[in-house]
Amino acid sequence: MDAASLSSEVITARSAPWIALARDRLVRFAGALAGPFADPRIFQVASLGVLLAAGVFLRDFSLRPVQIILTFGAAILTQRISWLWNPPKSRSLRSAIITALGITLLLRADNLFAHPIAAAAAIAAKSIFRMRGKHLFNPAMLGVIVAIVLLPGSWVSPGQWGQEVAYAGWFIALGAIVTRRAERGDISWTFLGLYLGAIAVRDAWLGYSFAVWTHQLDSGALLLFAFFMISDPMTSPNSRRGRIAHAAVVVAIALSLQFGLYLQNSVIWALFCASFAVPAWDRIFPAPKFEWNSSGGSHESENGRAINRRTLDPRRRRNSAAA
Repeated sequence: MDAASLSSEVITARSAPWIALARDRLVRFAGALAGPFADPRIFQVASLGVLLAAGVFLRDFSLRPVQIILTFGAAILTQRISWLWNPPKSRSLRSAIITALGITLLLRADNLFAHPIAAAAAIAAKSIFRMRGKHLFNPAMLGVIVAIVLLPGSWVSPGQWGQEVAYAGWFIALGAIVTRRAERGDISWTFLGLYLGAIAVRDAWLGYSFAVWTHQLDSGALLLFAFFMISDPMTSPNSRRGRIAHAAVVVAIALSLQFGLYLQNSVIWALFCASFAVPAWDRIFPAPKFEWNSSGGSHESENGRAINRRTLDPRRRRNSAAA
């Protein structure tokens, strides 16, 4: 071995620990950088933010800038206050921002107090109305209902999105990305399939033209409901079977309210009524509870881990079968 080769090996041996250390720190830095963006709520905020901006600047959503500012301010302030009496495992304002976006996208008012009151009520309800470790109502849904029931001059405008097919198509695509990352796409697609399918059958029975059915697709509120409201992992059933059953119940209630009582915003009211059944679905179909963790993913609760160990441990399953 010549001197040059020996010198090269010595340098390599001495630099190996430093290379390994640099590689380890680079991996950690990349993970830390990607961690926040792995949270599906980031994509949801971006999607809803794009829709809000497009609606305000392109579709005339009839929203005043001060209404938007007051909505976000009330949501964030209430979220911080709620941490005082119900300390969470991890603190994040992302859910409050999503709630504020949902309320500004759905709710309209001819005053300045309806939006912030709706936002404050929505966030406060997460700490007040809880069952089996989960908040009972979807925050944006509850905020909208509080406004249209209790606050004069408030309404929901379901047809404000326009009729552009491309616009609705992008909306669906963004929603599908969010629900797939949050592992709740099954309830969204089940709801849409059952709801639109039932309306198609009714239209065919009554002899309506196909245009009557396609008019349902013009409702941005329906798509917002399907991909950003009913699919909320914190308020939907824990198990897949429970979510499918829940979607069917919501559809049944919505159609009854829409065609039986001719009630506007029937899907929002249906979700409110069906919310009381979620604890029952979780009891009938036990599954780990979804919880946001610090990296934006989910981890099982202690109860969920116990259920998971009992149902998935091969030894326990063999013993149960033998018994």
